[in-house]
Amino acid sequence: MSSKPPTFKPSRRPRFFPPPESASPEGAVVMGGDLNAELLLDAYSHGIFPWPHSDDEPLVWWSLDPRAIIEFDDFRPSQRVLRRLRSGQFRASIDTDFAGVMHGCAEGPGREGGTWITPNMIRGYTHLHHLGFAHSVEIRNAEGQLVGGTYGVAIGGLFAAESMFHLERDASTAALASLIAHLKSRGYGLLDVQQWTPHTGRLGASEIPRREYLERVAFEVSRKVSFGTRIEGDPQTLR
Repeated sequence: MSSKPPTFKPSRRPRFFPPPESASPEGAVVMGGDLNAELLLDAYSHGIFPWPHSDDEPLVWWSLDPRAIIEFDDFRPSQRVLRRLRSGQFRASIDTDFAGVMHGCAEGPGREGGTWITPNMIRGYTHLHHLGFAHSVEIRNAEGQLVGGTYGVAIGGLFAAESMFHLERDASTAALASLIAHLKSRGYGLLDVQQWTPHTGRLGASEIPRREYLERVAFEVSRKVSFGTRIEGDPQTLR
């Protein structure tokens, strides 16, 4: 995959969606459509994301208020996670098994996602990955087995993290730590985690008003930032 940013020019306002500010109090923007690349890129570049229940139900698109993000300098991985990365118990990589990470998030024990990662979601985001807009971080143990990971959508300086999973303790946090160190190294400016949870809160996630989030998204998606082809950055600097 090329290290150059893939070509995509976001429009000023959504082309295929109502304005995100028109969302319901719960954050629902519109129902319908599918998970083709054109819709997904238009959605993410305007603060909208899909959150299906199953492939048998109409797709719902959301823009939450407030929105959860992780500021890079607020992320606090545990010393145990950092030791496991430093010692080689965990080894991080990017984009070596995107499908494996998505399936792990959808099916594996310790997943931080759930059944909302439907077969259609896997197909749609795998296509985005082949186009250069979706990426994964893999965590393998010393034996080379995939034991955790995370994935998301990258547009300009925005990375929208979707889900993570672990098969061994600490592997999902190690994936997030490796992702954040990589994003900082590459010059990204915004990490979206959509919804605050006690787990993400313990890791440093915070909430900002949707209005502020949309302003930051509009700036970040216009920047020329490349995800790269190899893992960069040192999670030890995130202490």
